[in-house]
Amino acid sequence: MGTDIKSAIRPAIVILLLFTVITGLIYPLAITVIAQLIFPNQANGSLVRDGNRVIGSELIGQNFARPEYFHPRPSAAGKGYDASASSGSNLGPTSKQLADNIKSGVDQARADGVKGTLPADMVTASGSGLDPDISPANAFAQVLRVAKTRGMPEAQVRALVEHSIAGPTLGFMGEAHVNVLALNRQLDALGAKSTK
Repeated sequence: MGTDIKSAIRPAIVILLLFTVITGLIYPLAITVIAQLIFPNQANGSLVRDGNRVIGSELIGQNFARPEYFHPRPSAAGKGYDASASSGSNLGPTSKQLADNIKSGVDQARADGVKGTLPADMVTASGSGLDPDISPANAFAQVLRVAKTRGMPEAQVRALVEHSIAGPTLGFMGEAHVNVLALNRQLDALGAKSTK
């Protein structure tokens, strides 16, 4: 019986070590090399640079609170857009805190001059709390505030939003969206001065 255990343990250890090397070293290294060769920007986090300085990522939202910028969705990640605390609020539909959060978002949107029906993503947080995109309806609802604050023609800001709309991934996955960081960078590139 002792030899049966020894004869069974040896192949088990060899297979464990072999699969550890294959799945823990060779496979990740191969995927990393392939990703760096074929998709280097995405493999390195889709970083957005201003010269040599990294200012964000196309994939991770950040808070733009000043009135001359388009605002992202509300964030439930930490104190807001904290990548180390990415999560949703997990508040249920009967939660008073959720209702208060939505009411606060509605009040802020109304104070910013948004009229009519508010887009849901303007007043509700995303699942990760780090969503970099907003809906086109959300972006269009903010046009008046951004144009007025920057002293720009509303039609110019609206056209900028229209050109910033990205369709669903591969034409059918997801919905049309606007990347907030990219849109705000385009605004800054226009060089329009803020009036506030």
